[in-house]
Amino acid sequence: MTQGAGQGPEVERTATVRDFRVPAYVHETGPYAHSAHPGNAAPPLDDPLEPPDGYTPTQRDLPVINRGDTLQVTVDPAVVQAPQAATGPGPLFVVGDVHGYLDELIAALQEKGLTDRAGNWCAGTARLWFLGDFTDRGPDGIGVIDLVMRLSAEAAASGGYCKALMGNHELLLLGAKRFGDTPVNSGAGTATFQAAWLLNGGQKSDMDRLQDHHLQWMARLDAMEEVDGHLLVHSDTTAYLDYGDSIEAVNDTVRETITRNDADEVWDLFRKFTKRFSFRDEGGADAVRSLLDTYGGTRIVHGHSPIPYLLGDVGSEEDEDSAGPVVEGPHVYADGLAIAMDGGVTMAGKLLVQQLPLSP
Repeated sequence: MTQGAGQGPEVERTATVRDFRVPAYVHETGPYAHSAHPGNAAPPLDDPLEPPDGYTPTQRDLPVINRGDTLQVTVDPAVVQAPQAATGPGPLFVVGDVHGYLDELIAALQEKGLTDRAGNWCAGTARLWFLGDFTDRGPDGIGVIDLVMRLSAEAAASGGYCKALMGNHELLLLGAKRFGDTPVNSGAGTATFQAAWLLNGGQKSDMDRLQDHHLQWMARLDAMEEVDGHLLVHSDTTAYLDYGDSIEAVNDTVRETITRNDADEVWDLFRKFTKRFSFRDEGGADAVRSLLDTYGGTRIVHGHSPIPYLLGDVGSEEDEDSAGPVVEGPHVYADGLAIAMDGGVTMAGKLLVQQLPLSP
């Protein structure tokens, strides 16, 4: 299949992307102007214009948690180095949605022995996959992308790798930068990428620091991959089936759609990637099997839908002092065929980094 982003030397390419149009930033007059948290309000949904089927949003859905403190991490020296395989590829790790929480990401990677105290790759031949959604809602999305790009080069130099998948928020940020306030056919009234980005926690600091090499990196990301029997995707949806009957076909179609620079096509892709909960409730296991039968693998691993939502545990709207949802680790469901990795870091949950396969 074609190779996506996050593969060693590729991150050094900084040629200008000529078809990106940069709109004037209108954050101050956007939909947050009268919010109780201007510029950092709680985004109600991945796309407020068209809620996912069967899901009723509230005003506090996926709130942005402002965290001013820097995490202090105590790392057990025994796990500073990830386990190394005697032969063949190293251990496999996956990372759930990060959403700009750089400090939490650094802490989680150190805790698993993937990076050292200076933030450098120290895991040798280990393999690391990010499941998408690097920006928005949290304080430093561009810092997260910069870290992933750097670790990709460092891991490749050590015989391992660090790679990433396309999330719906990568599509949203690409669209906001490329199309701005150009109207798109949303099926639910007038919509623009810029308005949707703002409503979904877009951060002015990220937009100000966004550069051509970040845009190129995001535009090259694959949508799915199969590794050691795990089908890795961002969203818990069957919409991937709309884009091809093989992993290579899906990745090529997604990349070609972004390259064509058609606002309506990219919006449709974004909308499909925002769908969620296909693997939950009755029929969920069959939905997972439809993807596994088509693309391969014995289990699907995804981000996108926070585990507290999958469990129906989102806390009380009236309890302002709630400590937030308790997430200890990945959520296995759909007859054991699906593993959810979004620990709900934007809800004061947990940013998950997990080695696969899961222990029994």
